[in-house]
Amino acid sequence: MKSQRLIAMAITAVTALSMTAGCAGGAGSTSGGGTDTNTADTNAATEAPAVESSESKEIIFWNIAVESPDKEIISYAVDQFNANTTSGYTVTQIPTQNDTYKEKLVIAMSSGECPDIYTSWSGGPMNEYIEAGFAQPIDDLVNASDIKDKLMEAAWAQGQYKGKQYSVPTYNISISGVFYNKEMFDKYGLKVPNSVSELEAICDTLVENGITPFALANASKWTGSMYFMSLATRFDGLEPFNAAADGSGSFEDESYVYAGEKIQEWVGKKYFPDGVNSLSEDDGQAKQLMYQEKAAMLLCGSWYTGTFQTDSPEFYEKIGWFSFPAVDGSSSDPSIQIGTIGDQFLQFNITGDKLAAAFEMATYYSSDDAIKLMVDSGKIPPVKNIADLVTDPVTKDILDACLNASSTQLWYDQYLPPAVAEVHKDTSQELFGLTMTPQEANAKLQEAMQSYLADK
Repeated sequence: MKSQRLIAMAITAVTALSMTAGCAGGAGSTSGGGTDTNTADTNAATEAPAVESSESKEIIFWNIAVESPDKEIISYAVDQFNANTTSGYTVTQIPTQNDTYKEKLVIAMSSGECPDIYTSWSGGPMNEYIEAGFAQPIDDLVNASDIKDKLMEAAWAQGQYKGKQYSVPTYNISISGVFYNKEMFDKYGLKVPNSVSELEAICDTLVENGITPFALANASKWTGSMYFMSLATRFDGLEPFNAAADGSGSFEDESYVYAGEKIQEWVGKKYFPDGVNSLSEDDGQAKQLMYQEKAAMLLCGSWYTGTFQTDSPEFYEKIGWFSFPAVDGSSSDPSIQIGTIGDQFLQFNITGDKLAAAFEMATYYSSDDAIKLMVDSGKIPPVKNIADLVTDPVTKDILDACLNASSTQLWYDQYLPPAVAEVHKDTSQELFGLTMTPQEANAKLQEAMQSYLADK
């Protein structure tokens, strides 16, 4: 059943890849890794035959670091390892744009191939990669390394599966929130909202003055899903999602009806750019609306601090940030955040000395120089002393929201099993396109969740 799910994911990925191939770099070579006979599901591991050549001293590393500052951060550890290791191994990295990368990785796995090291966002997809035999436990290496005590326990926990450590968290605490143009807010007498009704009043003022409230490029679908997640979570907290995900509840809960209805209300009020579902996040069309000051706000992950800083330090001076506001009249805890503690987790599809060498490379992401590079680039590395290192005002606001959060909900499209996550993204996009009612979208998502649980 696990191999069938990977094959189904690959069919979807091939279709999507054929439509987006012009937007990303080509696929690099793959390198097979060994299987682990101690993995929790030995049948799944046999579905991913991998052959490790003792003659190969090249470690293939797939990641999504195609733009600054991510490419400098990811390259740092690779370069340091290649320059200093005595292992005899060399790491070759192959970066690919975000959405194409996800498809490329699943296609490789479905054909029994996989790079030696690859990044993921943990959650449901990572679990299926592990079950299919494409990741090895690293507990012994972690316990013997000093990085065990450097990184946050919450970050390590996100890289665990069935009591074993499979992933190394790398370079960022990422949460969803609203970046906004402070000068534009001042011009129109706007203040940071505490409630959705106050946010809507801001949006109405912006629309009246010819400004698009939210810069959103939703061809990728996950960008729009942040609105769906944020609205549902602020309406009634985390319990509806947890219940829907484990089968004790439903995605037809009123939280999701509210989220869908509010999205479609906002579409009708022109809170989003025209043709929102055709605009590309990977091509930078959302951030360009911010730079051109055609839009005032952008709801996205906190990695955008580094993007803004790198693209235009001058524009970054105009940027502020706030957590998604509370729903009026709701008792839901507004400190809850949506995101991940340790964005980009490294998994290892190799064994023996090659695995030890790959893990050695991963440890360079926790060196003092690497941490400084991340902080200087607007990242929030998942290290225990991070509060003492951050000085940038916007990053401090984001970090305060993280540290004061009662809990952090992993992105739906990473928490949910891949097959269900794809339906979530599809139905979210349908909501923005006004091509499906909230009730229809939620019923379709619930059907996908029930089908997955029945086959599990």
